[in-house]
Amino acid sequence: MKKIINEAGNVLEEMLQGFTTVNQMLIKRIPETSVIVSRKIPNQVGLVSGGGSGHEPAHAGFVGDGMLQAAVCGQIFTSPTPDQILEGIKAVDSGQGVLLIVKNYAGDIMNFEMAKEIAEMEEIAVEMVVVDDDIAVEDSTYTQGKRGVAGTILVHKILGAAAREGKSLSELVVLAEELIPTIHTIGVALSGATVPEVGKPGFLLEEDELEFGVGIHGEPGYSKQKMLTSNEIVEEMLTRLEAVTPLTKGKQYAVLVNGLGSTPLMEQYVFFNDVATQLGAKEVEIVFSKVGDLMTAIDMAGVSLTLLEIKSADWLDYLNQPVTTVAW
Repeated sequence: MKKIINEAGNVLEEMLQGFTTVNQMLIKRIPETSVIVSRKIPNQVGLVSGGGSGHEPAHAGFVGDGMLQAAVCGQIFTSPTPDQILEGIKAVDSGQGVLLIVKNYAGDIMNFEMAKEIAEMEEIAVEMVVVDDDIAVEDSTYTQGKRGVAGTILVHKILGAAAREGKSLSELVVLAEELIPTIHTIGVALSGATVPEVGKPGFLLEEDELEFGVGIHGEPGYSKQKMLTSNEIVEEMLTRLEAVTPLTKGKQYAVLVNGLGSTPLMEQYVFFNDVATQLGAKEVEIVFSKVGDLMTAIDMAGVSLTLLEIKSADWLDYLNQPVTTVAW
């Protein structure tokens, strides 16, 4: 294992120190916690997300004006604890309630729910929505049902804009319930991820192999195949996506191409170009697009593709609104 670290067991602490120092004009860390909060807590519904570390820049990179007000960082690939989540809730509550945006993993759901219950006992209004955008497999390691992956960032962006606009806690929950079912993601891996304290990749692929449907913690996918061209990879992924969101003429989509940690931007743009070409051939309109490392899996090589069907002009407006965060 070659990594630019000191002690494997201290990676989270040193990463958070570095992250908060370099971005101290935008964010700060609640002392004695792994909670990152915005320097300015606006008078609105507070948005809190988080989960295990190793997915940087998610989630702390999306804390700031127009997106999240706090992100709770667990140990690598491990849910944050309820007491840490509670600190995040308290930090962003301005009296209008707090909305928790949680990816569909058993540990995250359990711990965020526990924190929610404690906060409610302290008379803070809290609601929780769960993102389950991964269509690759129905059940896998860490989860019952579909996993929450890169589409979560689009939820942060849209709900963040709506919250800044002044929508109430109940209105944001309704928006989330309409939005989340329209977001669909599938990933492909060329190599596994190495957790520093483990010291070796979570799975191995031969030089001429890839795996479709691998999760952001290295959970198993649905098919291991010989290496394909970018165009062929896109064709397979769009075929899977089309089974759940028919790509019919005239539909409008937001497209997110997300690097999983070790895929150069050059390759991500080649991949996006193939996505755009194939969607164009179907006469599907891309009205919003983003490419880059947003929800990674430490050093995994590969990409994920997210399609969000635009069913409201407001959603597109929210996606395009400017924000002040580290990573958007």
